[in-house]
Amino acid sequence: MEIVVESVSDLTKKLTITLPKSLVGKNLDKSYNKLNKDVSLKGFRRGKVPRTVLEKNFKEQVQAEVGEQLVQETYFDAVEQEKIDPVVHPEITEHSFGEDGTFVYVAMVDVKPEFELNSYKGLEIEKPVTAVSDEEVENEVLKLQRENAAVQTAEEGHEIVIDDLAVVDFQGFHEGEAMPQVRNEDFSVDVGLNQLGEEFEEKLLGMKKGEKTLYEIDFPADYPNPILAAKKVEFKVDVKEVKVRLKAELDDEFAKDIDEKHASMDDLRADIRKTLQEKKEETLKGDLDDRIMTKMIELNEFEVPERLVNYEIQEMLKQTEENLKRSGLSFESAGIDLEELVASNKDIAVKRVKGDFILKQIAELEEIKVQDEDIQRGYQRIADQYNMTLDEVKGYFKRREEILPFMNELLNEKILDFLREASVYVEVEEEKAAAQEEAPQENAEA
Repeated sequence: MEIVVESVSDLTKKLTITLPKSLVGKNLDKSYNKLNKDVSLKGFRRGKVPRTVLEKNFKEQVQAEVGEQLVQETYFDAVEQEKIDPVVHPEITEHSFGEDGTFVYVAMVDVKPEFELNSYKGLEIEKPVTAVSDEEVENEVLKLQRENAAVQTAEEGHEIVIDDLAVVDFQGFHEGEAMPQVRNEDFSVDVGLNQLGEEFEEKLLGMKKGEKTLYEIDFPADYPNPILAAKKVEFKVDVKEVKVRLKAELDDEFAKDIDEKHASMDDLRADIRKTLQEKKEETLKGDLDDRIMTKMIELNEFEVPERLVNYEIQEMLKQTEENLKRSGLSFESAGIDLEELVASNKDIAVKRVKGDFILKQIAELEEIKVQDEDIQRGYQRIADQYNMTLDEVKGYFKRREEILPFMNELLNEKILDFLREASVYVEVEEEKAAAQEEAPQENAEA
C-alpha cells in the first residue's frame, strides 16, 4: 500500500492511497467466484460462466462492490500508518481501478485542530442562589390540591374560569385555509396549564357550554411548535362541555391523603421544599456546565473541521425529525424549511464541536478517563430512568455504535465535574441569572 499525504489546510489532509495488484486481484477473484456461483446466464450452467462473460455483464457492479470493500479494509490501516487521527468519517472523492491492476482512492480526512488551551482552572462563574421560597412551596401545594380535586359537570350557565376543564372542538385557519394539523374534536383543555398556549386559553375564560367563538392569535417566530411559529392563525372554537374542580381543604387530612407519611401540612410542605431544593440543585448543575462551556469557548478561539460541524448538524436534524414523527409530522407537513433549519443550527453545532475539543484536551492534560465504576453508574442511571434491568441496559450497549457515544458522554460528565470543582463562584439572584440567560446568546453543549 502506497500513501501520499498532502495538507489541504490545517484541518484537512488529502490521502492518495494506491493498493497493489496482488490485493486488488485477490478481492476481484473472490467477488467473481461468488458471482459465478449465484448468477444464472442463458447458455451457461451455474458456476461454469467464463470470467470474460462475467466481466462483460457485471464489471461495473463488481468493481463498485470491491472498491467499497477495499476502502473499508484499508482506510484505517492507512491513517494509522501515517499517524493521522481522523475526527469524522472521510470523504472519498476519487477511486478507480488501474489498467496495471492497482486500485487508487483519495480520502479527504479532517483532523483535530491544534490550539493552545487557555486557563481553565479558577474560572469565575456566576452562580444563581437556589434557595426555595415559601411562594414556590405554596404553588406546589396548590398544584397538589388541583391535581387531587374531584371533577364534576358544571351547572348550566357556568362561565369558564381558571382550573376548569373545557371540552372543545377547534380548527385553525392560516390565510383562510384550514390547517389539518391544527384541529381537534372533544379536546379537553385544562384551563390554566396553558397546554395550548396562554393566549388560546385566555380566550376561553368567561365562555359557557354551547357557545362558539372565532379569534386570531399571532404566534412569534420562536414559538416552540414549528407548525404555528411566525403565523397568524384564526381559531374557530366550539365549547361542548365544562367541568369544575371540587378542591379539598388544605388541612392535615389533605396532607395525609397525599401520602400517609405526612402527619400534617407542615410535614407536607417540608417534603415539598426538600424535593424542590433537590430539583433546583440538579438544574443548577446543568446551568453551571453551560456557563463554564460558554466561557471556555470565549477564551479559546480556533477553527473546527467543517465536515464535523455538518455531521453535528445532521445529528440535530435527526433529533428534530424524530420529535416531529412522534407527533405524526414530517419537516414538510410541519412547514419547516430545511435550509433555514440548517442555517439556524450551525452556530450551535460549531459551539458543540469546539466544546468537545476543549473538553478532550482538558481530559488529556488532567489524565481524566472513564473507569469501570463510571460505566456501571451510567448503566444504573439509565436502568433507573427507564425502569430497565441492568442486563437489559448492558444488552443495548453491546454494539460499537451505541457504546462509543455513551462512553463519550460519561467522559464529558467527568471533565465537567472537574471543571465545576475547579471554578470560583459569584452568587447572584435567580432573577438576574434568568435575565442574563434570556439575553441574545446561545449556550454551548458539550
